[in-house]
Amino acid sequence: MIVENHGGLSSHGGWLAGVMKMADHKRVGTLPDFGNFNIGKIDGQPASYDRYKGVDELMPFAKGASAKTYGFDETGNETLIDYRKMMEIVVKKHKYSGWVGIEYEGGKLSEPDGIRATKKLLETILDE
Repeated sequence: MIVENHGGLSSHGGWLAGVMKMADHKRVGTLPDFGNFNIGKIDGQPASYDRYKGVDELMPFAKGASAKTYGFDETGNETLIDYRKMMEIVVKKHKYSGWVGIEYEGGKLSEPDGIRATKKLLETILDE
């Protein structure tokens, strides 16, 4: 069973990591999604969990990862997520070498073009 951070408590990296520790089973893990860190509302305002901290907390239990993108600048970098920082956490810090799925949720590119742009960004970072 793989649990993706997908809003509410599941998007609180520390909380979900605690659940994984309690489960303590080789067939239970996480699917850290780089974009899903909306934890609801605090004082009536939308609140989010720090995505880099959350991914860092979930990676020890990761069975996969979801590279979500929303938009790209003129040089091909994601506009909301620092992908170099994110991949530093995922690959270098946690020595992850498994699957990275791609999910595009932007509105300027078609879904296939957004997926291709995300793949190109990941390949560029890998080459660096």
